[in-house]
Amino acid sequence: MADVPENAPQHCPGTQSEDAGKGDACKGCPNQNICSSGLPKGPDPAIEDVKQRMSGVKHKILILSGKGGVGKSTFTAHLARGLAHNPDKQIGVMDVDICGPSIPTVMGVEGEQVHQSGSGWSPVYIDDNLSMMSVGFLLANPDDAVIWRGPKKNGLIKQFLKDVDWGDLDYLVIDTPPGTSDEHLSLVQYLSSTHVDGAVVITTPQEVALLDVRKEINFCRKVNLPIIGVVENMSGFVCPNCKNESQIFPPTTGGAQKMADDLDIQFLGRLPLDPRIGKCCDEGKSFLAEVPDSPAAVAYTQIIEKIMNHCEQKLVERETGETMDTT
Repeated sequence: MADVPENAPQHCPGTQSEDAGKGDACKGCPNQNICSSGLPKGPDPAIEDVKQRMSGVKHKILILSGKGGVGKSTFTAHLARGLAHNPDKQIGVMDVDICGPSIPTVMGVEGEQVHQSGSGWSPVYIDDNLSMMSVGFLLANPDDAVIWRGPKKNGLIKQFLKDVDWGDLDYLVIDTPPGTSDEHLSLVQYLSSTHVDGAVVITTPQEVALLDVRKEINFCRKVNLPIIGVVENMSGFVCPNCKNESQIFPPTTGGAQKMADDLDIQFLGRLPLDPRIGKCCDEGKSFLAEVPDSPAAVAYTQIIEKIMNHCEQKLVERETGETMDTT
């Protein structure tokens, strides 16, 4: 369970301790106010509620990034759309990027409203087998700024996990904000009694992005969150006309693949830049459906296939108790 905040002092009592935010070790810690007034002490009863609600969700995938601007939400949307290409699979998207909820725009459902029934909040449906929930649906105006402290963010994430009537899902894809903060701690805490397949970490090739991704990976390991793999986004620019590729962000230190090799993490693949991706996101369309033969769409498909194979393999291992040989 995640009870020690990132950047915590050496003798941090943990967020679930009665001494959270009050002990000598807490003095001067940037998380002191959050720990003393926000996160629940001891086992939160909501953890059991989340476990019951999530019992119908087969696979849970968190999308993480060490910094903003690396295309994390774009990847989340297209991973969900790619998974939903199979009409027999039910896919959900939960957007907990509370201060920057861009997923409704990318998925083409900006301005929709959330409805409540006896079984909880009803997610917004993009297709018959693709639904989503976002704080963007709760804002009176899409330009409204979400200015919330940790406890309120924690409360909304708790509601999204235990009060949204997702039904039976094959995959729940969770888009998170950049970094390692309140939202990430809350997610790992509330999902602690359920099975989480792991995190997909998004980066760009340059070292300034990889620096923050290493922190993200360190966070995952500290809170025992499995890592499915790393995706290198914006890995070169592919001209839509001539198909030639140029390096926009040169991988001066070897890029994401070398980092993944050094940290013993699966490298899922590279996604090239394509201006049509941004256009599709602005229009709420699926790039995979609009330009299916483009190099970027092909790369997306290959990465999605690897993620699906990983999740299905881990499911078999859980059910049989045997580790599958992938060599």
